[in-house]
Amino acid sequence: MRSGRTALTVALLGVALSGCGGTDIGPGGGDRPGPAEIVETWTSCAEAAPQAGAILSVPSTGAPTPAAVEPRIGRIDSAFTPVAAVLCGRGIRPGAGGGRDQVATERRATQIESLVAALRLPDQESDRDTVCSLEMLVPPWLALLDDRGRWLRPYLPSGGCGKPRPEVRTALDELSTTTVDSRVVEQVEDPAAEASGCAQRWTDLVSVETRNGRPAPPAPATSPAAGPLRLCVYEVPPAQRGGGKPAGDFVYGGPLPAERQAGVLRALSNRRAVADCATPASRFAVLRPLDGGAGPDRYVELDGCRRFLVAASAGGGQLGQGDDALAALLGPV
Repeated sequence: MRSGRTALTVALLGVALSGCGGTDIGPGGGDRPGPAEIVETWTSCAEAAPQAGAILSVPSTGAPTPAAVEPRIGRIDSAFTPVAAVLCGRGIRPGAGGGRDQVATERRATQIESLVAALRLPDQESDRDTVCSLEMLVPPWLALLDDRGRWLRPYLPSGGCGKPRPEVRTALDELSTTTVDSRVVEQVEDPAAEASGCAQRWTDLVSVETRNGRPAPPAPATSPAAGPLRLCVYEVPPAQRGGGKPAGDFVYGGPLPAERQAGVLRALSNRRAVADCATPASRFAVLRPLDGGAGPDRYVELDGCRRFLVAASAGGGQLGQGDDALAALLGPV
């Protein structure tokens, strides 16, 4: 399968990418890297770069994939003639049975003359007049192969701002690649979560806010009215319960039936004193506007202390005390 351009990624908060361009540039350091280490035989991205482009979601329950010992990144030796480029990475794709999967890919390109020429350029010097942008450009995990099957990790010449030179960025953007291998690494959203309209994972803000001591006491009782709500229920893994930012995995959810919603909103408007309790919840519910519009998010602990939090979209939250009856209203829909 042939893919389009190979763009450099802009790194975002909350997403961890590994196996990038790297900073281990070998002897010389700075803008004078030594030659790249040449490895005799290319095998696959799965072996050479198992973590390349890894997307950090939540702690995995399985054994971690060991990181490969990568060769030294450096300049392309004049005796090494590249004939192909290999790019290892990951992405999110629809799953075969619904939901979404994180997929590791190996892509190959053979028309690499412009890329190799750009990789042979020197670093550019910066000057006082250079205006640098703040984004961090993350190149793909890149290897070059010769006609004997040997490979190396090339150094990417930098521009005046420490990012890859424009010529390198253009060559990578215009590189035409063919996907030669892909494999599912993990499921990041199961079909049930997708069908319900709920996220696969969510943070228990009742726990976060009460640990930080921020929520105000219950607000004066208000009219229990709201537009249609979506119910999403999550279970917190034992290892995260009581932690600083416990995240739960999707259990069930969907549109909250109107007859139940009325009872839920009445329960959330009570003025009951919040119990002095420190038992972490194993399950919590999140109630959000069904249409995705603005409105307060409502969090309810389904066990433990059974507190709830009404978090206004403009910031701030009001803490309240729930009970078994409220938890029962938030059962499977």
